Amino acid sequence: MSDAPDTRTPRIAFVGGGNMARSLIGGLVRQGTAPGRIAVAEPNAALRSALAADFGIAVHADGAAAASDAEVILLAVKPQVMRPVCEALRPAVQANRPLLISIAAGIRLDQLDAWCGGGVAVVRSMPNTPALIGAGASGLCANERVSETQRRAAETVLGAAGVTVWIDDERNMDVVTALSGSGPAYFFLLVEALEAAAVAEGLPPEAAHLLATQTALGAGRMLREDGEAPARLRERVTSPGGTTQAALDRFAARGLREIVADAVSAATQRGRELAASSGD
Repeated sequence: MSDAPDTRTPRIAFVGGGNMARSLIGGLVRQGTAPGRIAVAEPNAALRSALAADFGIAVHADGAAAASDAEVILLAVKPQVMRPVCEALRPAVQANRPLLISIAAGIRLDQLDAWCGGGVAVVRSMPNTPALIGAGASGLCANERVSETQRRAAETVLGAAGVTVWIDDERNMDVVTALSGSGPAYFFLLVEALEAAAVAEGLPPEAAHLLATQTALGAGRMLREDGEAPARLRERVTSPGGTTQAALDRFAARGLREIVADAVSAATQRGRELAASSGD
């Protein structure tokens, strides 16, 4: 094994060391990124200590210190504090011209560019919580300053925790947020409702939980691994006049598709409102 330093992976600074940053850092290290190429800024001392102990990376209390020589800066902070965080990073960004990646909902590319002083290569991304177990899904959108090399770097960072999909029109990032960003909550709600319904019909809670969660896992794997469209997989489970058909008929009568469409629309609109409220 070579002892030569890792110079192929860009130097990456994470600003914010919460769960999503931790999952991405863990994925990068597992895939071979040298810990010495990663730095994190996190104001919480306990989180800083845990990240340093678990991954052997450099940790800082201050964002500017972590980002001082970074080639990629990943912003993993809440949308409400994004503007002051970017403004504090402005000198380092203007001096070094790194790739800036944001995983905050509702914050636009032009806002991030302006807050960091202009002329910045920016990627906006929306990962989701299954990234915490390496099964995430992230939509990415880039401004015109992002090079092909930087696109690959963004794919490396976000792909460390799951699959990545490029979105050409930034307006659709609010839909990505509504679909995959918020989507795990919809899925959990359905499983929660299935468990409760089974218990109401007399099944013991432990059995209902195991059967519901394993059914969800198996169905999800079939969607990814079988290659068939969801409609086709549904049809293969459904016998005319059978139990599945009875349930699906009730879903249709109660307007399940319309409810889902309305929910995704509401989440999309909320993402646009977040962008509008964060200012220019």
